[in-house]
Amino acid sequence: MSDSDDEVVSVPKRQKLVHHGTLEEHMKKHGRNTDLLIQTGIDAGNINISDGKTMEISGGEPSDSTKAVLAEFDRRRRARHIAVPTDDAEVKAKLRSVGEPICYFGEGPADRRERLRDYLSRLGEIQAKEDEVKKREESMKKEQENVTWYHEGTLALKEARIVLAQYSLPRAARRLKGEKTDSLVTHTQKQAKLQELTKTMQSFTNEASQIGDSRPMSYCEFSPNCEMLATASWSGLCKLWSVPDCELIRTLKGHLCQASCITFHPQASLTQSPQSINMASCDQSGTVKLWNLESEEPIADIEGHSPFRVSRVAFHPSGRFLGTACFDKSWRFWDLEAQEEIIHQEGHSKEVYCLTFQNDGALACSGGLDGFGRVWDLRTGRCIMFMEGHLKSVLSVDFSPSGYHVASGSEDNTAKVWDIRQRRCLYTIPAHTNLVSRVRFQPTVGDYLLTASYDNTCKIWSHPTGAPVRTLAAHEGKIMSADISSNLKYIATASFDRTFKLWAPENML
Repeated sequence: MSDSDDEVVSVPKRQKLVHHGTLEEHMKKHGRNTDLLIQTGIDAGNINISDGKTMEISGGEPSDSTKAVLAEFDRRRRARHIAVPTDDAEVKAKLRSVGEPICYFGEGPADRRERLRDYLSRLGEIQAKEDEVKKREESMKKEQENVTWYHEGTLALKEARIVLAQYSLPRAARRLKGEKTDSLVTHTQKQAKLQELTKTMQSFTNEASQIGDSRPMSYCEFSPNCEMLATASWSGLCKLWSVPDCELIRTLKGHLCQASCITFHPQASLTQSPQSINMASCDQSGTVKLWNLESEEPIADIEGHSPFRVSRVAFHPSGRFLGTACFDKSWRFWDLEAQEEIIHQEGHSKEVYCLTFQNDGALACSGGLDGFGRVWDLRTGRCIMFMEGHLKSVLSVDFSPSGYHVASGSEDNTAKVWDIRQRRCLYTIPAHTNLVSRVRFQPTVGDYLLTASYDNTCKIWSHPTGAPVRTLAAHEGKIMSADISSNLKYIATASFDRTFKLWAPENML
């Protein structure tokens, strides 16, 4: 080896050049055409240049497949944390308790244990599906319950509804014609007449007081000719009294328990024969009795309510039909000529306490202990208005002579006036300090509303303003019922103190 071989040859290292930014200046320095080079790279497919378009990354809901994968990962994570028995007998017992096969062909204890773990991890999903199916079934059941259903009625019902339509339509036409005539009266004349009526109402005072029975009085009502007053009491006796002398005319004996109500036929003491049906009464045993004006014994009984209590009876304005409010959560409509029940109407969730009919004869209104009232079209059988607003039981309802206003009295100490045309409550009267037992519109034009209460008072309110006009206070016990005579001369109140009182304007005394 020569000395020259020992010499170390130094090889110069090539320095790395790092270019920041564009190479355009470097290319120009070495005399290269950058545009040509770039175009050559693009043509060769080595350089990709976008045209300015952008693609958005989806940030919305994941797809169904992604959800399924994530759910499976979550299930497997839960499965790892599930504690299962290590004893094979316990594993089999657990599988049997959940309804799974205890053993598959070729399955060992470890596989069986893993199958139990997998089932328990899926149990939440199975339960969720079962709950969803159950919820869907309950929803469908609720929808079916809310659907209005009809069944085929009898021929007697069809004939009755034709009679009701033929009776109510002409009366409604006459009422509307009368309202058009009244609209032509000047405002000054209306105000003068209203002021005169207000003075009369404000002058009502106690004219007579009479002990009606040995037990509390439950109801009172004037006869259509205003010459008699019918009362019912808890002794089961119903009595007829002369007005204004308050002399006993006749005692009606027939009820064996507390009588709830007695009412007159619309034409009783007018055109109705004294031997025909002139009154109807009911009691707490479910008995309904029909009376004439000559006998102390009932001429007929209406059966079908027992053992449920009948709280109110009301004659239809035509006099041919009778309505009864029953504690079996329904009210009935009876054809007295055909002597049969033609409507058994349900709709309240609790006992039906009160019932009244519109003057035209087309509508009926029922109030129940469920706190609601319902207005029914007798010609179709449909509920046309749901009166929702009282906090407690509805104990009394009454139609205004206008035909489109309804008053209701409740256990919540208030009285409400409803408009059927607008299907809403017009106003609420915080009338008394105890429950309102009776509401009654002025029979002729309905400018005033009478309310009776368990606070021992009876009050008169103007309508539609709801302003207080007069308070009638003389009873020592709660007032069970009240009524206004059709000639506006008298107001009668029946009380728990076993008396009834007549009230009249001072100028009549």
